[in-house]
Amino acid sequence: MSELLHTALSLAADGLPVLPLRKGKVPFGNCPACAKNACGGRPNMKTPGPCTCPHPCHGWAAAVPDPGVINSSTWVRAWRDAAAVAYHPGGADLTVVDLDNPAAIAWARASLPATRIVRTTRGAHWLYQGAMQGANGVRPGVDIKSTMAYARWLGPGTGTMAALPDVVRTLIVKESSPARPVAVTVPALGGGGECPHRTPAYLDRGIAMAEQRISEAREAVHTTVYRAFLAVLSTHGRCGCLTEAHAARLFAAAQAKGESPRHCTDAWTNALTRLGL
Repeated sequence: MSELLHTALSLAADGLPVLPLRKGKVPFGNCPACAKNACGGRPNMKTPGPCTCPHPCHGWAAAVPDPGVINSSTWVRAWRDAAAVAYHPGGADLTVVDLDNPAAIAWARASLPATRIVRTTRGAHWLYQGAMQGANGVRPGVDIKSTMAYARWLGPGTGTMAALPDVVRTLIVKESSPARPVAVTVPALGGGGECPHRTPAYLDRGIAMAEQRISEAREAVHTTVYRAFLAVLSTHGRCGCLTEAHAARLFAAAQAKGESPRHCTDAWTNALTRLGL
């Protein structure tokens, strides 16, 4: 029995769903029956559900805690060529905050509750009890690995595992549908008459400053977008000089920084609510 297979069986005995990784820290390719999406592509990295193929197939969905499957003849070749053991955190009701560099670790120490820590080559995995949607690049150097994701097994780590905090859950925005252009509704002109702000220099300067603030954000982009929207609406939201074209410019600046249309809409709505508009 290889050392990796022995480790996998030991983890499975504790209820952890495991799978082999090949060179490059990636799952093995789909089995012949599912190659090139011949199976229709399910289950895969975007669709929840276990894999029922006899071979380790469909990435994270292949992870199982069943020693009979892990040690089966159809998995033998994969273990023979494996370079690491991985596990499906969400399948064990866990979330891994993957911190990829010292700056990300410094952010975690300042922002997250203490928990069990596993050291990695470049950073650390902070483990929390509780599952959530996995997502990559939630902030610089930070990935979330939980449901529909896998993490390398690098040891049990040290420290007492804490419950998954809300600050981690709010790092991602779950999309209910593919990104698409969003219709923007802005407040109507209030009070009637000529708006005192309706001069190209005044209004354009305000929009340009908000665009610049968003485009120059290096971190906390969600917060920066919300504050930029709030600043513009607090000045122009009641007078009626803000048009859909102006709002579209702000949305475009936010989406250029990686914000989703859904998050832009949420930030805009929250700013309107905050101001009572």
